[in-house]
Amino acid sequence: MRKAVLLLIPLATFALSACDWGIKLDDKARNVRTAWNGDVGSCKEQGKVSVSVTSRVGPVDRNDLKVRDELEVLARNEAAKLGADTVKPMGEPHDGSQDWGAYTCGSRVVGPQGNNPPPPPAQGAAPQGGFETVPLKN
Repeated sequence: MRKAVLLLIPLATFALSACDWGIKLDDKARNVRTAWNGDVGSCKEQGKVSVSVTSRVGPVDRNDLKVRDELEVLARNEAAKLGADTVKPMGEPHDGSQDWGAYTCGSRVVGPQGNNPPPPPAQGAAPQGGFETVPLKN
């Protein structure tokens, strides 16, 4: 019995980590921004996209952050198909599903600065604010 349990642990770990293998950011979606602060007032709405991923494997809940990241990647991919350059979550994820608004904001920077774009970062400089958003997989 003990050997059977020891064999199942690596198999379960592999199954849980394999859930995101097919979720990749499309080339066109790399230019789609996420408006986490909801500032899309001066943008043109392109539509709404609904995306979903597996949030549970059997009785085990998947990592919430990983699920949210995968939902964002899928939303950006779908928004790019609509010709949008910005997505905004319409609510919190529920059972692995989430609705997103797709918008065209043009060259306008979506963020707390409003319509005043920040100066471009110097070559090799660290991102302002101490963080940077990157896709899960290339």
